[in-house]
Amino acid sequence: MQHDERTGLLLALLGFSVLSAGDAVVKTMAGDWSPAAVAALRYTIGTVGLGVLLWWREGRKGFAYPRPGVQLMRGLGVGGATLGFFSAVFVMPLATATAIVFLSPIITAILAIMFLGEPSRRATWVAAIAGFIGVLVLLRPGFSDLGWAAALPLVSAFGVSLMMLGNRMSANLASPLAMQFSIASIAAVFLVLAAAIGAYSGVEALAVGSPDWTVVARCAIVALTATTAHWLVFLGTTRAGAATIAPTTYVQMIVAVLLGMVLFGDVPDALTLLGAVIIIGAGLYLWRETGRAPPQVRE
Repeated sequence: MQHDERTGLLLALLGFSVLSAGDAVVKTMAGDWSPAAVAALRYTIGTVGLGVLLWWREGRKGFAYPRPGVQLMRGLGVGGATLGFFSAVFVMPLATATAIVFLSPIITAILAIMFLGEPSRRATWVAAIAGFIGVLVLLRPGFSDLGWAAALPLVSAFGVSLMMLGNRMSANLASPLAMQFSIASIAAVFLVLAAAIGAYSGVEALAVGSPDWTVVARCAIVALTATTAHWLVFLGTTRAGAATIAPTTYVQMIVAVLLGMVLFGDVPDALTLLGAVIIIGAGLYLWRETGRAPPQVRE
């Protein structure tokens, strides 16, 4: 049993680390292509790959969409989360965007109270207040420079929370592979439409032209790393349990800080680190008090 838990924890740590490595690859494309186009291509590649694997493993029956409304919520949630996060890392340090997205477990807990009828706990509201204080502290040094772009990671956090809410509502309706395909395919359609709207908006940063081959290659790498990360976290969860591996999600922050420093020269200042510590502390407090906070994985 201890061996299984140790293996599960290592798999989850590796999975979340790979996820942050993929985020760093996304940031290298800042200025090379529209963030919506990057997200759309990443999900299109991922959907095709998952579709081939799903057909091989389960045949036509694997492509059903149980509870379509819930699947639509999951897909739109992860599509919005991806668009918000990719846009955020284009304009702010990787560690800053990553830290703010860690509000998602707290937002998920609040949404579960509002829409799933889960009991309201004091710990949820304490964590929510602390988490948003952490966001204010974290953004304070550069809020005036970022303007409305500062809200992008919050959009991502809310999208992740919608996805997690949908995951709870559709648990055990299909295999993990089928559920991953359903959410990826809906997100891909949403992101392609978002990229098309951006292309016709006249905004230079959202223009979609022919990308350099290196951009396409990097989108493929992000699709591969994200899919690999999800499977590693899934395998870790099956061995150690969701509650056990939940805190390992915060290894993303460590990896994001290190990669930001090494690759982009983004050295976080004291207020950035303080804000991140407050947000992570709020998430860990909520996990400890409820004992069942799931790992929040961006698709």
